[in-house]
Amino acid sequence: MPHLNKGTHKVATPSIIKNIREILLPIHLIKLPTFLKAVQPTPIHPYLLLYTDSGKRYLPLVGGNCWTVGRNEDNNFVITDRWISRNHAMLQVTETGEFYLIDLGSRNGSFINGRRVSIPVTLRNADRVTFGQTELEFHAPSSRVAIDQNNPDQGDTSTLHVRRLMSVMVVDIRSFTVLTRQLDESLLSTLIGTWFAEVGKIIREHGSWVDKYIGDAVMAIWFHRHQGVSNDETLHILQAISALHKATDKLSNRYELPFPLRIGTGLNTGYAMVGNTGSGDRPDYTAIGDTVNAAFRLETSTKQLGLDIALGESTYSYLLNLGKPEQGFEQHIVHLKGYEKPTITYAGTYDDLDKFIETYNKPSLDTESVED
Repeated sequence: MPHLNKGTHKVATPSIIKNIREILLPIHLIKLPTFLKAVQPTPIHPYLLLYTDSGKRYLPLVGGNCWTVGRNEDNNFVITDRWISRNHAMLQVTETGEFYLIDLGSRNGSFINGRRVSIPVTLRNADRVTFGQTELEFHAPSSRVAIDQNNPDQGDTSTLHVRRLMSVMVVDIRSFTVLTRQLDESLLSTLIGTWFAEVGKIIREHGSWVDKYIGDAVMAIWFHRHQGVSNDETLHILQAISALHKATDKLSNRYELPFPLRIGTGLNTGYAMVGNTGSGDRPDYTAIGDTVNAAFRLETSTKQLGLDIALGESTYSYLLNLGKPEQGFEQHIVHLKGYEKPTITYAGTYDDLDKFIETYNKPSLDTESVED
């Protein structure tokens, strides 16, 4: 059932609850909590629209950044359709205001406009979304998602045309195309849906969010102050990469796969613009620039090097503040696509990364390596 997020919440009165039940949600399909914020869809609030015999019902997508759908009571939207799995799917909005539908390995699948979802797919205004035999419509009337006043953690990092210092991480599933040919659709959907859900959770736990889903890859961004990257920030990013690797290994061992599930990681630090790269009624707020492009190319270079992680020069310089990264990350010269000159990168394995984190002398951590 829809649950309340942590933070400040107003207690709805019985009359408000009654009105919400009548206006927003079908009682026989969607179960409500005892208390619910009095939020109705407005031109700035995205929502799911469900058609019932008694008329239109609205499921507002507010108060958080992800909403789960399924038969279990722990879902945000509990739908008692027997064709829907206990934990069927998840809708997630990134800090850039883009909505994604992620199937969580449901038995009967999730569909957008009649096409089954196996990897995260961007939702567009008026898309038809089907779970089991329940069909809804996704609506995002505003070109951008309004920041919930009761969810200040969302921040305002998507300001138009702002130059920011950031670390960009790109994680890609190895041999994904081969995997799609060798696994049946149901198992592939379960595997990939679970992986993307785990990735999103880990990245959020380490201070970032998923900025983009690109096929079988994920891009995440950590924003830093202009003065530089602190030791704590650097460590959190490294720990996130390590956790992603461990989660992938664990998931790989859970299923009978033709080969182990593996990921490659590119990490780059530098300045980039945060702005609108879309057009018309479909703006796309994201980070753009050489820092972002290089992160994708560095991830690709790990395949050429036969290693797991490739770091940009600037990222590596911040690792020097933590210890001796040269013990695990060796310098390589690579030719990145789209770059005329050879690029220096520092690459290693996930084992190298874990050893570096383990040998880091935490008591001497200078949590503020740059001045405020």
